[in-house]
Amino acid sequence: MKLLLCALLFALPGLIRAEVPDSAATPKLTVHAIHITEPVVIDGMLSEPVWSKDDGISTFRQLDPVEGAPASQTTTVHVAYDDAALYIGARCVDTAPDSMVVRLSRRDGNWDSDMFFCYLDPYHDQISGFYFALDAAGTLYDGTLYNDEWNDDSWNGVWEGKVHRDDHGWTAEMRIPFSQLRFQQKDQYTWGINFRRDVARRNERAYVVFTPKNGSGFVSRFPDLVGIENINAARQAEFLPYLTTRAEYSSHLPNDPFNSGSRYTPKFGGDLKMGLGPNLTLDGTVYPDFGQVEVDPAVVNLSDVETFFQEKRPFFIEGSTIFNFGSGGTNNNWGFNWPGVTFLYSRRIGRAPQGSTPNADFADVPSGTDILGAAKITGKVLESWNIGAIQAVTSREFADIQTGSVRSRAEVEPLTYYGVVRAQKEFEKGREALGFFSSLASRQFQDDRLRDQINKDGFVGGLDGWWTIDQDKTWVLGAWASVSRVDGNRARMLSLQRNSQHYFQRPDADDVAVDSNATSMTGYSARFRLNKQKGNFYLNASLGVINPKYEPNDLGFMSRSDVINGHLVMSYRWTEPRSFYRFIELGGSLFQNYDFDMNSTWRGLFHFGYIEFPNFYSLNWNTAYNPQTISTRRTRGGPAMLTPPGYQFDLYPSTDQRKSLVFSFDWFTYQAVHTRDWAFSPSVQWRPSTNISFSFSPSFEHDFEGAQYVGTFVDPAARSTFGRRYVFGEMNQNTLSAGMRLNWTFTPQMSLQVYVQPLISAAQFNRFKELAQPKTYDFNYYGENGSTIGLDDATNEYSVTPAGSSPFTFSNPDFNLKSLRGSAILRWEYLPGSTVYFVWTQSRSGMDDDGEFQFNRSIGHLFDATPDNIFLVKLSYWWNM
Repeated sequence: MKLLLCALLFALPGLIRAEVPDSAATPKLTVHAIHITEPVVIDGMLSEPVWSKDDGISTFRQLDPVEGAPASQTTTVHVAYDDAALYIGARCVDTAPDSMVVRLSRRDGNWDSDMFFCYLDPYHDQISGFYFALDAAGTLYDGTLYNDEWNDDSWNGVWEGKVHRDDHGWTAEMRIPFSQLRFQQKDQYTWGINFRRDVARRNERAYVVFTPKNGSGFVSRFPDLVGIENINAARQAEFLPYLTTRAEYSSHLPNDPFNSGSRYTPKFGGDLKMGLGPNLTLDGTVYPDFGQVEVDPAVVNLSDVETFFQEKRPFFIEGSTIFNFGSGGTNNNWGFNWPGVTFLYSRRIGRAPQGSTPNADFADVPSGTDILGAAKITGKVLESWNIGAIQAVTSREFADIQTGSVRSRAEVEPLTYYGVVRAQKEFEKGREALGFFSSLASRQFQDDRLRDQINKDGFVGGLDGWWTIDQDKTWVLGAWASVSRVDGNRARMLSLQRNSQHYFQRPDADDVAVDSNATSMTGYSARFRLNKQKGNFYLNASLGVINPKYEPNDLGFMSRSDVINGHLVMSYRWTEPRSFYRFIELGGSLFQNYDFDMNSTWRGLFHFGYIEFPNFYSLNWNTAYNPQTISTRRTRGGPAMLTPPGYQFDLYPSTDQRKSLVFSFDWFTYQAVHTRDWAFSPSVQWRPSTNISFSFSPSFEHDFEGAQYVGTFVDPAARSTFGRRYVFGEMNQNTLSAGMRLNWTFTPQMSLQVYVQPLISAAQFNRFKELAQPKTYDFNYYGENGSTIGLDDATNEYSVTPAGSSPFTFSNPDFNLKSLRGSAILRWEYLPGSTVYFVWTQSRSGMDDDGEFQFNRSIGHLFDATPDNIFLVKLSYWWNM
């Protein structure tokens, strides 16, 4: 850590003096909107008189391929409005219309087609906004803008857009209802607006105003949109009722009274969206349909860290960026073994029940917790306060159990309230900001058995913000700090202290210890970052801490605590194309981790690079060296171990993304003492026609781990390791997987997606051993020096007798996992905002204790396995009241 601080202090004076001005800064432009009273038919034809009332905006300049050069093709845009909506008309002239790239994709599909974008900043806060786009085939794209230059395509507004192709190119016409935007009520409005035109065959992106490659900020550069007067900012009420029918056909145990192999479930509910005054939006839902359209990928997780899955439920996705905490202001937030904290992990709401069931012959446990109701409020008040709040209540869930002929019920999830509040105030048009975040999960137990397994309450609160140091917005300092508190009974707090996020039971730890009388736990975390985000020379430096008692996982996600982390990253970019490259970036970093006992738990040197060639092929690479460190986690709560030095290398080349056939591969290796990992992942994307895309991404990974954790066994004779034996084995694991995806788009409103993911993973363990001394990589091998080991084929258990001690047993850890997951989704937006889905998902899986990797046998066993099939039809209707 001292090395990092010294390097930063040494570098800063020179970097500040070497600050590069924003060479592509553009004087502020103004766009005028024309008020209209005559109707506009959205057909893409631009036949209405309004589209010829002014000269429009045509000052487009390239970001790619030649930064700052005039656009190769002329684009003219007109803006109009009436009392209900904003209208955009664009003439996209093309001197070779027969060469236009017209690829039909599903909504937000992004198939490298010719495109036209409109960007809006209705709040005129120069930080946030919306974008709306059409490709030359008529597909709609939309999303939100945040943190000045980031975007999120998960939002789907209800608006209209059509295109028309002719001998001069193509035209685009949009109608964006004011009800889909958010802005403050005024008599006269000034918004931000920007436009973009993509010419796919040239890989050309041209904007009215763009962010130079050595600059930062996007929304803050928008021209002003003026002329809009006397419109209503209040959002109309929107109601989206839905109806689903679901049929499940699954494998089941013989004589299972709860599962006959088939189940049919109708369901209905609805979402409501309405304005609360001119600036706030209320989203409400009753018995929501939170069924996921796409299945989660299969994973093999041998670590002690929970797997993180992306949120896919529309209610939580829309407007989610307002709940981001701690990452605003800076455009680059490197990690380098920083575990990070996701302060709102919305998949905690409605998750699978957490409680166990009592011992029984058969049990029927709900797959998810019902959400009785949820509401969300988002918007901007007092001109500069962004606010958001989520309130949700999940039901008390019970499992039906049967032992013999006796049937009963057992609570597996208590009635739970979840609450989130987020607010952030901006100063000086986003140059500075200060905000807070809080979340609460509170539970009411009916069965005291669950009090030992689940926290009673969990609270997280924090402050965050950023400060722009200089007038040119080159240097930005950001920070956040947070506290957490969880409450529960003694048994639950004891379990929490011992779990994989905390490991308080470590026998050689000085800073933490298990408190068997605790009924609560309070901790803190914080992170500071400095970013130089303009010029060819970039810098990012961070320092963060997560206190051992910090616990946000009731409504957030954190993989581990007890971390002090710091890094310094510097890179240089060559942005002006030359004869052998279009863009180059080279960089490197120093990074260091400690725990609160000041053990050096990770450190290293890292180099990364990227080059794009004149033919639009590209090459990414990175390499790192990690010196010897101490691991406080490999023994799963036992004493610290030595981590030998190692190095990694990753190479990722890719061909021209414009082509119908695109190839890439990722080759990765990590090498250390008794560790040899490598993975090879080729990928191909094929577009056989303008409306069909197929991708195939196989992957093979080989892992040899010289010390893979197997288990911990109490033995008072193991005095050198505090009365326990920490058993490891040498593991050879091979994993073969693939992702296959077909996108077939029939019209801009109707599409079919098919996704299949097979996975085979087999691991063999041998040369079992135990840790000999803390803070070493020394082992006592079983079967040597007077110890014995043998495998009982009948029980599939190893029996070990350490030298001079009593025997113990453990299960053979060899495994062979086979999995096949797939889905087919037909989506039809039969009216704007109204959609019907036809979904089929299938999953097959199998597990045995043969660790030998044999492809043919595993595939045969996989297809012999009984599949689980789910058929779903969902119908929703958007009602604008």
